[in-house]
Amino acid sequence: MNRRQFLGLGACTVVGAAAAAGAGLFLLDEPTGTGHVSSATSTPTTPSAAPTTTTTTTAPVTPASTTSGSFRSAARNGIETAWMLHRPASTTPLRPVIALHGKGGNHSMVFDLGVEALLAQAIQNGTPPFAVVGIDGGDGYFHRRATGEDSGKMVVDEIIPLLATMGLDTSRVGFLGWSMGGYGSLLLGGQLGPQRTAAIAAVSPALWTSAGATAPGAFDGASDYNANDVFGRTAALADIPVRIDCGTSDPFYSAAQKFVSELTTPPSGSFSPGGHDGNYWHGQLIGELEFLGSNLAK
Repeated sequence: MNRRQFLGLGACTVVGAAAAAGAGLFLLDEPTGTGHVSSATSTPTTPSAAPTTTTTTTAPVTPASTTSGSFRSAARNGIETAWMLHRPASTTPLRPVIALHGKGGNHSMVFDLGVEALLAQAIQNGTPPFAVVGIDGGDGYFHRRATGEDSGKMVVDEIIPLLATMGLDTSRVGFLGWSMGGYGSLLLGGQLGPQRTAAIAAVSPALWTSAGATAPGAFDGASDYNANDVFGRTAALADIPVRIDCGTSDPFYSAAQKFVSELTTPPSGSFSPGGHDGNYWHGQLIGELEFLGSNLAK
């Protein structure tokens, strides 16, 4: 599905390095005399001092790249799980933002929304660079389900270590998610805590204020809802920078308002005209990238 199709429907290579160094070259002046030695005396000329040289070394630059792959996820009961990673050009290891899709989506959602071009624009505007990885999370709302599948565990125990083997700095990560993925970002970011979670951007998060109000398939009954309800986990987010964006025509608008009101630390973000669709999400994305980048750099 191309980006135009994605926005219209409202749905929810390669590593290289270049090094450059300049070396100053110089010639030593040879000693010179009078050209004739008399029987009396000769006066030699003092050799000229060699010029001082400076060698400048430039840090190796890893060029921008977008790569993809898949692995068989033990946390998801052996399901083949795809990922796509975009890295802007950088001279240092980048920290990653983990992008969580909405229900029915997949790892390409953040790319369909135009993240490569918008991240380049944000960096040009002064945002520190960072990597973005989109992953397949299924439709299990990023927590352990009765089937044993746990896409939240997949993120923490499989994706983050995988990113570390690719040279990314996973000491701290960011979360970005839409709808189901917005809920998952709040849940997983809070579970990792402020030492590991640099920032969370939850966009049109799929939130319900009671177990009876949830969508079919979001939870395995009331006990599952109560165990994974982010309304009961706001304290875990107190020391994590959070941004919440939601359209005023979004079906989750009221629940998002209530969630924001219960946070100890007021979040960034806004409630603005828009619905639960790709047009709204694309319009908010550059601000969310700037928010995440500024906090990942801390």
